Formats: sequence, C-alpha cells, structure tokens
Amino acid sequence: MARRIAAGAAYGGGSIGLLGAAAVGVLLAEVQLAKRHVGGGIAPVPPSADGRYGAAFAGPAEPLRLGLLGDSTAAGQGVRRAGQTPGALLASGLAAVSERPVDLRNVAQPGARSDDLERQVSSLLADPCAVPDVCVIMIGANDVTHRIPATQSVRCLATAVRRLRTAGAEVVVGTCPDLGTIEPVYQPLRWLARRVSRQLAAAQTIGAVEQGGRTVSLGDLLGPEFEANPRELFGPDNYHPSAEGYATAAMAVLPTLCAVLGLWPETDRLDGDRCEDMLPVAKAASQAAKEAGTEVTGARAPWALLKHRRRRRLPTATEPHPHPGTSGDTALRKAAPAEAAAESYGESRKEKERRRSSRDLRAN
Repeated sequence: MARRIAAGAAYGGGSIGLLGAAAVGVLLAEVQLAKRHVGGGIAPVPPSADGRYGAAFAGPAEPLRLGLLGDSTAAGQGVRRAGQTPGALLASGLAAVSERPVDLRNVAQPGARSDDLERQVSSLLADPCAVPDVCVIMIGANDVTHRIPATQSVRCLATAVRRLRTAGAEVVVGTCPDLGTIEPVYQPLRWLARRVSRQLAAAQTIGAVEQGGRTVSLGDLLGPEFEANPRELFGPDNYHPSAEGYATAAMAVLPTLCAVLGLWPETDRLDGDRCEDMLPVAKAASQAAKEAGTEVTGARAPWALLKHRRRRRLPTATEPHPHPGTSGDTALRKAAPAEAAAESYGESRKEKERRRSSRDLRAN
C-alpha cells in the first residue's frame, strides 16, 4: 500500500481508498464523540523559539543553521515556554553534540497540511546566504484529519525535500504520528486512525528517502507513555503533546539529526543485535511505520538502511539568544504576541468562570 501511494504521488495518480464505504456509517458516531473531546481545551499559541542556542560554544567556526518546518507539532503548540518546543530542544541538543552555536529558524504553522510546505520552504530559502545546514520536517497529522489524499500529501512532501536538498540542506522528516494514541479516540475509530496514520507514514518515508532525505518514524512513540501518563504527556487541548511529550519526540529525532551532519559517534554500519538491516525501501518504510523511533536512510537504490540509533538525554532546555543583529528589544517584541495570547487565554478562562458563577447564583 505504501509503495502504491508513493507511486501515485510520483506519477500524479489519484487517491487510494483507505476505508470501504460500508464502514463509514459505523464510524460516524465515534467521530462525533471524538470531536467533543479532542481539542476541547485551548492550546496556548506556540512561543517563538527562533534565535541562537549554545552561545557558550562561540568560536571561530560558523554557527550551524537549523530550519524547522511542518504543523503544530513542529511549532510546539501546547507549551508556553520557548525552551520546551521541539525546535529549541533539537537546537540545544545539536549545539551540545557539535559544540557549536546553532541558529534556529522555525517556519512551521499550526494547522498546516503538506500543501503548505511549498510556502514554508520558500520562506526558509528566501535568503540564499542563510540556507539551513539541516532541516527537520514534521507533517502529516492534519492531512489525516482533513482526509487529504495520501498521494497528494506525499507529492507535496517529496517536492519540499527535493527543493531543500537541491539548495544544499540535509533533511530529516519526522513522519506522521499515530493518531490512534489520542486518548479520547475509541475503537473502532482508534484502529482506523492508526491504520491510516501508518500507511501515510510509510508512504512519506518512501517519498522522502527517494529525494535524498532521512526519516524517523514518530508513530506510536508516545503510545506507551501516553497510556501510563496521559495527563502529563498530553497538552491542555487533549491533542498536542505536553513539554514531556515533545522532549520524548525530540530524543528520537536528535540522533538522526546529528548523524546526517556526521556528528553522531555511531556509524551507519548495521547492528544485527538491534534488528538493523538493509531492505528494499518499501519494506523498510513499512517496517519503520510499525516501530516508532526507527530511522530509514537511503542506500544504493532500491535499498535502504533500517537503523535504531541509541537515544541520549537532551541537555537542559534553554531559552534562545537573539540572532546577531537583533536587539533584545526586538526579540522581546517578537515574543510579546505569544505571551499576550497566553495571558489572554488565562484571563478568558477566569472571565468565563466568573460569568458561569454569576448565572448559577441568579438561577438559585
């Protein structure tokens, strides 16, 4: 199925039905029930995490440039501090491993689908003198929830990876997460969400690897943790990860991010004890979609390396320093909208509680 989706994306084919019409009626009630709970809270506006990380490593070497693209997961929606966002966590970790400063630019947009990657890539490559050394793309969840044809999603992702690679940037794609791990989603909708998510993730892997990128399957990476601690790893809207959830995802992506830049101590040699293998890319993609945290790297076509890199703890989260040439006042002004929105969110909740109390008193 993943190869068929990817092939359809490459040759402009139509969408592939992922669900028989007979099953639609059975799921309608589940969809309506999930809508009442998923997103029922209000996630804070993602804080701006752009800036320089690892300033203490400043030296003769130029800072590494890291770009982040994608949807609300890449933007860090659900947390209030810049240092808790995936971009900040990855930039801090990359700076610690490379012992060089890292300049982060995040163009991810909450609610974005794969067709928004064209705009994001154009924004990131607008300055030819500041092309990122490496980019991380996290996309796919909104494509599933908005029923975007998988072939269209993969085509948009493959085009984005190709443009970034042509510009000279390395690319790591965090594939579609497993939407079956969302707590308020029950069977049989949970089964369907998991199936569609995995099929898209596998097809994304094929599309990205064929364009010279690497992928890391996010899949049900947070599934066991979410089942044990759903209140800790879900954000206030019951959909986006919390700070702990983002840290778990960043720990899975960081080894591949460092490896693609030649910074990770592990090599690309296969470790049989860790079930690493060289497989046809379609089979490697399917296997990776089933096991979160798995890296797929292109080898000699049509083969790919299936890797399970060792994770290491992230350094303590830090807040970004302004980019050189950006004054502290300017950085504060950029952060002000997110802080104001967070304050407004808190005030609006208090106001709603006051109005509700007033109505209850009048009713009595």
